[in-house]
Amino acid sequence: MGEKRIILEMGTGNDLYGQDYTKAARRAVQDALHHSSITLFSKLGIDHTEMRVQVTIAVQKPEQVDCDLVAKDLPRGRAQVTAVFGGLDVEDAEAGTCHIVATAAVEAFLPDLSGRYRLTK
Repeated sequence: MGEKRIILEMGTGNDLYGQDYTKAARRAVQDALHHSSITLFSKLGIDHTEMRVQVTIAVQKPEQVDCDLVAKDLPRGRAQVTAVFGGLDVEDAEAGTCHIVATAAVEAFLPDLSGRYRLTK
């Protein structure tokens, strides 16, 4: 049985002074999660463990993101986190620091439930 994407949310996070890519990534995921409220699980009697959550984090140094730690922030489903090149580093030459900006795409998938449920009046 295939899957259907049921949610796509985006978020942005930053770490202005710590130069921590994981902190910026976690904030981006939290921003995305704050845009969602998933009520279909309780309404349709679906166990949230059936949901696969795919998170893609974009930062300038993806190898510096602790994807396991980011995955622990997800409250529902089976999480998979991948870091890719993207985001933005804003250099502050005067201070000798870098401000990290991360973007996150949070996608949720459920098994294809075609024919399992039918809307009625």
